[in-house]
Amino acid sequence: MTDGQSPIIEDVIIEKSITSLAKKLPSVYLVGPMGAGKTTVGKLLAKHLGREFVDCDWYISEQTGADIPWIFAKEGEAGFRDRETRALEELTERDGIVMATGGGAVGREQNRALLGRGLVIYLDASVDTQLARTKKDKNRPLLQSDNPRAVLESLYQVRNPLYREVADIIVPTGRAYPKQMVAELLEQLKQYADE
Repeated sequence: MTDGQSPIIEDVIIEKSITSLAKKLPSVYLVGPMGAGKTTVGKLLAKHLGREFVDCDWYISEQTGADIPWIFAKEGEAGFRDRETRALEELTERDGIVMATGGGAVGREQNRALLGRGLVIYLDASVDTQLARTKKDKNRPLLQSDNPRAVLESLYQVRNPLYREVADIIVPTGRAYPKQMVAELLEQLKQYADE
């Protein structure tokens, strides 16, 4: 202990600053394409802020008792999107959460309005990053095609402007490790809270 402070005091100071930041922030919603890291970053961010983490897709699966591919197969994309809107209505009523949304949540104007209830972080991932992170994931109904790259490129063209429309903070992904991204995000959130 060369600096005269015990590690415990340093930990308490760090925790206190994060807790005071969390008190200044509304609920935080992560948007972005599939494979952007919304769930991974969201869990870490929630842990740092001492908040509950909710993944909207998991919430829908839990409420339905079925996984996303099954919902798509039985109800089509429109049926899934109806469920997604209902889930967002419920989840955006909660105070102080960190929520990861599905990649297509911004497609409906009503959903974009609901996301306005909190602070929105757009995790912007290139198509190459998305492909690398999703190529083995069979739980992505929209990617079960002969040309997943074309699907991702098409979705990005349509959704990128919508993500940007709702975003308070935009963070490029794919260049940093999740922990580093969260550290950078916490800095941006401090600036946001102090404005």
